[in-house]
Formats: sequence, structure tokens, C-alpha cells
Amino acid sequence: MNCRPHCGACCIAPSITSPIPGMPNGKPAGTPCIQLDEHFHCKIFNHPDRPNVCAQFEAVEYVCGDNRSQALETLNDMETATLPSIFFKDKS
Repeated sequence: MNCRPHCGACCIAPSITSPIPGMPNGKPAGTPCIQLDEHFHCKIFNHPDRPNVCAQFEAVEYVCGDNRSQALETLNDMETATLPSIFFKDKS
């Protein structure tokens, strides 16, 4: 699957803990990457400073869904599901 035009969900929804040019401490979940342009394309797509986590991401149907909204929802759900347990209160 190729990236959907004007999507950028993978550059918004997930947190990135490695340095990004212009964001030396990475980025929190839900924050657009500073390298995301006005057309939702990565400005450093093939640049060596692009974080490995970004370079390793592949657009796949089960993550990207049928539209940008579905991609954002799935990636948000994945982000929440992988939070360390210290972020959840004990419900007992």
C-alpha cells in the first residue's frame, strides 16, 4: 500500500522518543511532527536524520484503513495500547 495523499496520520498520532530535526526531544502523541509540510508529506522522507521509527513504518491497510480519520483512530488506539502501565490507575 502506498501512503494516502494528504494523510500524515503516522506523523501526528504516535509519540516519537528519538530526536527529529527541529524536535530534539522527539514529539508527544497527537502532536504533528515539525517536519510535516502543509500537504501532510514528510519534509525529510529520505534524509539520514529521519528517525528509524519513521523509516521503518509501512503503510498497511489494517493500520491506514480507508481514510485519514480511520488511520488516526487506529494509530491513536495503538499508542494507547502500548503506554506503560504506570499511566493507568489500579481499578481494584
